[in-house]
Amino acid sequence: MDELEALRKKRLRELQQQAEDQEQFQEERTAEYEEQKKNAMRAILTDDARERLGRIRVARPELAENLEQQLIMLAQSGRLKSKINDQQLREILEKLLPKKRDISIRKRGI
Repeated sequence: MDELEALRKKRLRELQQQAEDQEQFQEERTAEYEEQKKNAMRAILTDDARERLGRIRVARPELAENLEQQLIMLAQSGRLKSKINDQQLREILEKLLPKKRDISIRKRGI
């Protein structure tokens, strides 16, 4: 009975170690991906455009991620001839974001 319990404990430790190794591997891959993305943004955007993207990331992370993916695809397809400046980035954002409707509330006389 003790031998069986020892085997179970050993197997549990092995499984825990495998899970930890897998988690560490995944974290390393994520860090690599983020570093590659950061380098790509340096190549694609001017400094002021990168600053704007950073502010967007704070306010709307999903929008920033989407924008980065779009910019990387444009660069990979060869459709970017030069770095994107702040004004061009704002124009791209206007196309990505849905138009907001102005809502006004009027008070009626009773």
